[in-house]
Amino acid sequence: MIIAATVLIYFAVLWSVSRLTARQSSNEAFFRAERKSPWYMVAFGMIGASISGVSFISVPGMPVHINMYYLQMCLGFILGYFAIAYILLPIYYKLNLTTIYSYLRERLGIKAYKTGASFFLLSKMTRAAVSFYVVCMLLQRFVFEPLRIPFFITVVGMVALIWLYTHRGGVKTLVWTDTFQTFCLFGALILIIWQVANALGLSLSEAIKAVKESPYSKVFLFDDWLSKQNFWKQFLSGIFVVIVMTGLDQDMMQKNLTCKTLREAQKDMCTYGFFFVPANLLFLSLGVLLIMLTQQQGLAIPANTDDLLPMFAASGQLGTSVTILFTIGIVAACFSSADSALTALTTSFCVDLKEKPHDERLRRRAHIGICLVFAAFILLFHSINSTNVIDAIYTLCSYTYGPLLGLFAFGLLTKRTPNDRFVPYIALASPIICFLIDNLTTHFTGYTFGYELLMLNGLLTFAGLWAASRRII
Repeated sequence: MIIAATVLIYFAVLWSVSRLTARQSSNEAFFRAERKSPWYMVAFGMIGASISGVSFISVPGMPVHINMYYLQMCLGFILGYFAIAYILLPIYYKLNLTTIYSYLRERLGIKAYKTGASFFLLSKMTRAAVSFYVVCMLLQRFVFEPLRIPFFITVVGMVALIWLYTHRGGVKTLVWTDTFQTFCLFGALILIIWQVANALGLSLSEAIKAVKESPYSKVFLFDDWLSKQNFWKQFLSGIFVVIVMTGLDQDMMQKNLTCKTLREAQKDMCTYGFFFVPANLLFLSLGVLLIMLTQQQGLAIPANTDDLLPMFAASGQLGTSVTILFTIGIVAACFSSADSALTALTTSFCVDLKEKPHDERLRRRAHIGICLVFAAFILLFHSINSTNVIDAIYTLCSYTYGPLLGLFAFGLLTKRTPNDRFVPYIALASPIICFLIDNLTTHFTGYTFGYELLMLNGLLTFAGLWAASRRII
C-alpha cells in the first residue's frame, strides 16, 4: 500500500504541474512549446529523460559481468553531443523545423522524408513499449500483484496517467515535468546509495574508497581487440549511438528544439552531454556496492543481473524508505522517457505522415490513438512472455536506426540527390544485408559485432543512396 500511495502522490504532482504549464492547449505549445523553453531547464530535464526505466534497473547490474566498461561509451557520448550541437542543431534551427525528418524532404525528397519518419515511428513505438513493459512487469510483481490488480489494468492505468498530464501541453508540459522527474530520479539514487553504504557499515568516504578499490570497478580495456568492451569500440560507438539515437531521433530532439535560440539549444545540448559520465558513474557505483552487500550477507548474485537492485530495494530488505525511493526512481525514469516518446510519436504522425501541423482535432485524436496502440504493444509483449522475443525486438530496433544514419549522412556529406523512388527499398535492404553480414562473420570468423552494426548499417544505406544518385547541378 505504501508503494501504491507513493505512485499516486507522484502522479498527482505531475498532473498539477501539467495544469500550471498548459492552461491553453494548442499545436504550437504541444509540438514546440512556443519556442520559449529556458535552456537550463531543458538540459536538466533531458538528463532524466535520457535514462529509461530499463537503464535504472540494468546499469547497476553491469559491473557483475563487464565492470565499469560502460563508462568508455559514455565518454564517446560527450563528443556525440558536441557533434549534434554544432552540426545538426544549426540546420534544424535554420530550417525552423517542427520535426527533424522534414530536413529529409528539403534535401532528398518526399519518399526519403516519409521513409525516415516511418523508421522513427516503428523504432520508437517498439522500443518505448518494450522499456515500459519491463517496468510495468516490475511494478506488477512488487506492487500491484499483491493487491490483486490484473496486469491489463496496470498497463491501461499507467498509460492513461501519462495521457492525462500530456494531452494538453505536450512538450511544453514535458520540459517542466522532466525537470521534476530528473530531480526525483537522482535524489532517489543518491539516497539509495547512502542507505546501501550504511548497510555495509561504511561512511561516504569509505564507500567511495571501497568502490575505487573493487575488482568490479575497472573502466578501461585496451588490450583485447576482439572484446565488445574494447575501449575504441566502445568510445567510437558511443559517438555514433548519440548522433543517431539523439540527434536523429525526434523524441530526443523535440525538447531541444523548444529553446529560444540556436545558441541556447547548443548550451543545453553540451551541458547535459557532460552529465552522462557522472550520472552513469553513480549507477555503476551503486552496482558495485550492491555486489559487496550480497557478498557480506552471503547471498547469491542473481543470474539475471537486472534483478540485483530490485532484490534489495523492492523487497524491503533495506527498509521501507529504500523501497519508496526505489519506486520513485523507477517511476521517474520510466515515465520521463515514455511520456516524451508518446508526445514525439504524436508530433511525427501529425506533421510527417499526415502533414497537418495546425489541425488540433487531428492532434488530440492521434495522441489518444497512439496511447492505445502503445498499451496494445505492451499487452502483446506480455502475452508472448518470452525474454528471447523481447531481446529480438531490441535487436531489430537497433537495426532500424542505421538507415536514418545513412539518410542524414548522405544529405549532409554529399552534393548528390538520390532517385527518390528507390530510397524506401534501399532503407529496407540495408538492415537485411547487415543482418546477413553479422551472421556470416560470426559463423566463419567467430567475430561478433557489437554497436559497430549501427555504423555498418548506416554505411550500407549511404552506399546504396550513392549508387542510385546523381550530382546536384
